[in-house]
Amino acid sequence: MQKKQIYDNALFATMMSGAAKLFLKMWGWKLAPGCTNLKKVVVIAAPHTSNWDFLFFLAVTSINRLPLNFMAKHTLFKGFFGRIFYYLGGVPVHRSKEGAADMVDQMVLAFAERDIMQLCITPEGTRSKVKKWKTGFYRIALAAGVPIVLGFVDAKTKTTGFGPVFHPTGDMDADIAEIKKFYAEKVGVNANND
Repeated sequence: MQKKQIYDNALFATMMSGAAKLFLKMWGWKLAPGCTNLKKVVVIAAPHTSNWDFLFFLAVTSINRLPLNFMAKHTLFKGFFGRIFYYLGGVPVHRSKEGAADMVDQMVLAFAERDIMQLCITPEGTRSKVKKWKTGFYRIALAAGVPIVLGFVDAKTKTTGFGPVFHPTGDMDADIAEIKKFYAEKVGVNANND
């Protein structure tokens, strides 16, 4: 069952959108054309070299009023603060011995139970320099039968936004290589971690 999220409140969504536009303007960043109006999608955010990358990407989602979801440990969803995590778009996950495969199953179930789910994942999995992306975003999208939207930041051009919609074919290595081509020229805020 989908719980109420921040963007269900029209006044709050309008305020957040205005604040996000001001934030981008203050830092001299611009919004690339393009938006996702898909109800069920995995949104990847890359590159992810610092917390700033995520803030600039978050501004895009606020301007476009997207009700993004994110995964978090199930124990965070208890009591008063648990309601806040739901409200922010959190989806509880139980860590188990099965590890990544079970996480994919849980997200597939979450997609099936909801009318709207735009799950945001950073494929690098960390702000540190990585040679290989984590593949959970791809496996979730493929198993849930949803497309992948290529969200990005590019500090070189001070641009952030949404790139193309990618439909997984099942050939994970080839598909991820194709997705990475889109990000080849994109630079994160902390270029040392690219």
